Amino acid sequence: MKPLLACLLSSFCILHSSFAAEQRPNIVLINIDDLGYADISPFGGKVTTPHLDRMAQEGMKLTSHYAAPVCSPSRAAMMTGCYPKRVLPIPGVLFPASAVGLNPDEVTVAEVLKQSGYATACIGKWHLGDQPEFLPTAQGFDSYMGIPYSNDMGLASEGSKSNPGEPLKEPKTAAKAKLTAAQGEDETGLKGNSQPPLPMLDGGNVVERVKVAEHHAFTRKYAERAVSYIREHQKAPFFLYLPHNAVHFPLYPGQEFMGKSGQGLQKDWVLEVDWCVGQVLDTLRELKLDANTLVIFTSDNGGPLNHGSDNTPLRGGKGSTLEGGMRVCTLAWWPGKVAAKSSTAAISSHMDWLPTFAALAGIVVPPSGGSEPAKAGTTKLIQHLDGIDLSPLLLGHTADFKARDTFYYYRGFTLEAVRSGPWKLHLAKGDLYNLDSDIGEAKDIAKDQPDQVKKLQTLVEIMQADLGLQGDTAPGIRPLGRVQNPQPLIAPDGTIRPGFDALHKTLP
Repeated sequence: MKPLLACLLSSFCILHSSFAAEQRPNIVLINIDDLGYADISPFGGKVTTPHLDRMAQEGMKLTSHYAAPVCSPSRAAMMTGCYPKRVLPIPGVLFPASAVGLNPDEVTVAEVLKQSGYATACIGKWHLGDQPEFLPTAQGFDSYMGIPYSNDMGLASEGSKSNPGEPLKEPKTAAKAKLTAAQGEDETGLKGNSQPPLPMLDGGNVVERVKVAEHHAFTRKYAERAVSYIREHQKAPFFLYLPHNAVHFPLYPGQEFMGKSGQGLQKDWVLEVDWCVGQVLDTLRELKLDANTLVIFTSDNGGPLNHGSDNTPLRGGKGSTLEGGMRVCTLAWWPGKVAAKSSTAAISSHMDWLPTFAALAGIVVPPSGGSEPAKAGTTKLIQHLDGIDLSPLLLGHTADFKARDTFYYYRGFTLEAVRSGPWKLHLAKGDLYNLDSDIGEAKDIAKDQPDQVKKLQTLVEIMQADLGLQGDTAPGIRPLGRVQNPQPLIAPDGTIRPGFDALHKTLP
């Protein structure tokens, strides 16, 4: 790999293009947790989601958009424009009191947009590290309110391990009160019954201990905070990242949505998600910001089939590199800019949001073309980007769009599949599928297409030299962020970590 000329964050070039300063769009990125491909009606869902239906009617469906198999890697890609293994080399996801997280030296999409004068906020689930060095306010966001990881990463006795209406689970054996993450081979945090109480953060403080009643309420809280933020920042460009904890297990829709779908708790919560989207879009219309705001709606991975998700017509679900594990329902809305009732099957991914949003804000970021180790010192550097600029595609400038032909399906450290055009090769068994004619990956045609198999194997060799096929060492992998002696934000006895306790010392 030839070295890539790094671009200083402090010297991004602001373009005087068709997106002049007064035309820089507001950007809202709505990221739902564990939403299945067909959980919403624009993608064939059985429950009607009217606000998302209208969003699709007024905008674009991205039908071949990829995330990662699970939460933390997907969010790393979304924030950095890179394959997750490049910037967050972990085997799965992060847990409370993790010693590792997204490296503060990485440049996030929020930091990029701030160079063009954007206000930035994150409201919802972060899941890229819960220690102070890793939280959104240390990664380019002006403000943060939310639960720093998944809603199942709390106490069983307080609702984090079971659905509403079920008996609250108690640990089979008493867990020891551990205040530090496991060291050695696994630094990703506290698991199972050793997890601490679930915290809600707001303005740098722990403001709630999330129990059953709070589980039901936080989705509405996120929506209300998002509406308030839009109203407060309507006169200047803003970037609002709205990653909901919904619809991740345990399934806690708001009380007013309980039973509303007639199709179970998961679909009840999908209805609440649709309502939340409606709150955001209606506010933008009311304030006459809709003509200058791009809204993206997506999911962090495919839906888990064991919790009621629907990934039809895709095969598989969350945690896998089958299409049902990584292809996610995605919508783009910008009235007057993104064509109404449009759809694209172009290969896109969460890695593309950083270069896309940067382009819309008039910011030049370096092209892809290699990688190099993070440099020492305090100056942040944009290094290798795996994402591409989707703005020509979204805006209908197809002649200017440089489409992605190749996509690599990583699960943790392991490359499990590769796609080029319609062809997808699974590496473990060597099975080949044409996704244009067989989106459900039902018929292996490897024996009939030896040339395609050979071509895809060549692409695997190229990636082997960059991020490797297995393990956490390869030339293109960048260092994790790491802290010593990580602590939970709320200790088992209810004591709040110093620095996060300006409002309370303890929470019952």
